[in-house]
Amino acid sequence: MNIVKPKKLQKGDCIGIIAPCGQFKAADRLEKGVEFLENAGFRTKVSDKLFGICRYLAGTDEERAGEIEKFLADEEVDGIICARGGYGAIRLIDKINYDVIRANPKVFCGFSDVTALSAMFLKRAGLVTYSAPMINGDFGNGISDFTWESFQRAVMDDEPLAFEGEILRDGCAAGQSFGGNLATLVSLCGVDFLPDEDFILFIEDLNEPAYKIDRMVTQLRNIEKFRQNLKGVVLGEFSDCDHPEFLDEIFAEFDVPTVKGLKITHCHDKITVPIGVPARIENGNFYLTS
Repeated sequence: MNIVKPKKLQKGDCIGIIAPCGQFKAADRLEKGVEFLENAGFRTKVSDKLFGICRYLAGTDEERAGEIEKFLADEEVDGIICARGGYGAIRLIDKINYDVIRANPKVFCGFSDVTALSAMFLKRAGLVTYSAPMINGDFGNGISDFTWESFQRAVMDDEPLAFEGEILRDGCAAGQSFGGNLATLVSLCGVDFLPDEDFILFIEDLNEPAYKIDRMVTQLRNIEKFRQNLKGVVLGEFSDCDHPEFLDEIFAEFDVPTVKGLKITHCHDKITVPIGVPARIENGNFYLTS
């Protein structure tokens, strides 16, 4: 699969806002998010199905998949920021027309449940996406200077990215950046979602007990392709874990160069990480092309 990097955003571009996952109810946060982005120099275009309802989802599967395709194909839209995560993206992976994604490469931002879309966009369309802030918890909720500055560096600048971490397992590694939310990645097991080339995995999670993190890590390690192509691991935050003292031992079982302590997280201060670009681990740091 040829990898396609979308055109970087610049002031004056139009950012589309869609809700491909869980039900979005926060009209006040949408208003604040739009205000922030427009004050920062962007134009915005909001999906007319943003507040859709289907059980706990932001509309039916067909509606949510259709909005992804619609906003990617819309010539007015230069990039897309998801409203929120939650649950629902995995229901779309067999309903999306990946030819539309391949033909319309654009900056696509989100984290948490959006990880499923990023993984499959990369796998089936070769599109580089971004583990990045969203409307509900970030742009519409008093985004921090740290988060905003990291977002701009990743989606607007062409300079390489460098993030300082702490060595858990020493060594150097190189490969394609891949990852996001651990539980969401594991939910993709059963389809072909892993890169076909060497990759560096970055992961984070929230409110998961240590035994479940152990189980999810073990499930990934039991996949032959995962073991063959994994060259390094970058650990974000595992917030509100019941036994954080066990995590170093669990993650050391990856048995590849591993760094920890990066602000890849559900928390307020988070870094934006491109998914699908050349990356490396060296001296406890995580380096990526932007």
